[in-house]
Amino acid sequence: MGTPENKPLRDKDGNPLIERYTPNERSNHWVTAICFIVLTVSGLAMFHPATAWMAVFLGGGQWTRILHPFFGILMFASFALLVVRFWHHNHFEKGDTQWLKQVGDVVNNREEKLPRVGRYNAGQKVLFYVLILCMLGLLLSGIVIWRAYFAFYFPIEVVRFAALLHAFCAFVIICSIVVHIYAGLWVKGSIGAMVRGTVTYGWARKHHPRWFEEVARSTHKPRD
Repeated sequence: MGTPENKPLRDKDGNPLIERYTPNERSNHWVTAICFIVLTVSGLAMFHPATAWMAVFLGGGQWTRILHPFFGILMFASFALLVVRFWHHNHFEKGDTQWLKQVGDVVNNREEKLPRVGRYNAGQKVLFYVLILCMLGLLLSGIVIWRAYFAFYFPIEVVRFAALLHAFCAFVIICSIVVHIYAGLWVKGSIGAMVRGTVTYGWARKHHPRWFEEVARSTHKPRD
C-alpha cells in the first residue's frame, strides 16, 4: 500500500490509499483505449453509408482506409501487453461460478451476498477472455481482408468470410467495451483507479475484499 520508498500513499485529505494500477499499466490501458476509439470510428465509417461521415475524423475516406489496419496492429500489440500484465489475475477461481449465478445480486448492488472477490470479479474475467477471442478474430480476419498487402493471396470466398468474421468480432467487442465503460461508471471509483492508479481502503474492502486482505497482508508482512 506504500510507494517504493515505503511511504504510505494518501489522498489530499490524508486518507490512506492502495495502488491498484502502476503508471505503466495505466499507460498501456489508455493506449489500447485510444486505438479502440480510432478503430471504432474508422471501422463504422467504412461499414455503412449512413456512418461514412465519420471518415472526416481521420482526414477522409482514403486516409481512413489506410490508417485503420495500422491502428489495428497497434491496438493488438498494446492489448497483448495488457494480457501479459493481467493474465495471472484473471484465472477462474473457486467462487467465480457462484458469482455469475448471482448476477441479480450484482445488478442490484447486493455485494454482501456475493462470494468474496479477489483482484477481479468473474464478470471482469469473462470480459477479459471475450476481448482476447475478439482481438484474435479481428487480427486474423483483418489480415485476410487487408487489400493493400494480403487479400490477393486468398480466394474470394475466404476474403468474404473474413469480412463477415471481422464485422462480427467488431460488433461483439464494441458491445463488450460499452458494458465495460458502463460498469466503470456504475461502480464509483473504478475509472479513478485507472486515471490515478489508486483506490481507497473502503473501495477495495467493499468491491474486492479478498484482494484488499491480500494486499494488507503483503504490506504488513514482517521483515527479516
